[in-house]
Amino acid sequence: MAQTTNDIKNGSVLNLDGQLWTVTKFQHVKPGKGPAFVRTTIKNVLTGKIVDKTFNAGMKMDFETVDNRNLQYSYEDGESYVFMDMTTYDQVNIPRDLVGDQSKYLLEGTDCIVSFHDGTPLSVELPASVILTVTSTEPGVQGNRANAGTKPATVETGAEIQVPLFVGEGEKVKVDTRDGSYLGRENN
Repeated sequence: MAQTTNDIKNGSVLNLDGQLWTVTKFQHVKPGKGPAFVRTTIKNVLTGKIVDKTFNAGMKMDFETVDNRNLQYSYEDGESYVFMDMTTYDQVNIPRDLVGDQSKYLLEGTDCIVSFHDGTPLSVELPASVILTVTSTEPGVQGNRANAGTKPATVETGAEIQVPLFVGEGEKVKVDTRDGSYLGRENN
């Protein structure tokens, strides 16, 4: 069964002119006049280049199959991160640039979803939030202010995040891995 632009979803991998592109956003548009079309934002799997592209609705497309596997982060090894497949216990090296800025929230033992195409890793997806320990922060001083204040804090992975004034060193906090925002304290 041939696939068309109507089958596009977030995370779909398309083969355009011999290059693999991942769909990050899509929108089916049916204007009052003229034919329907699909507006997409796609990211080149190898280079990371992001492009907005529009396709006619119903156009035949080459979709690639992607294997998503649950892997657990083990350790950093030079220019790559080592993940372990918990079913086969195989170790997989993922290049540093594929993990990108997410590495600031990558803690040993974190379960991630890694996408593969023909054995080549395409992307690493961390959980939506992680629990990290605050290693250093200034003591919070309450003053006359209308809203709750924040202060910088460094967590165990070395990332710097903004936390409320009442958070102290040694406390565990929940952090959003997409933008590094503070989500709350974690009770032990």
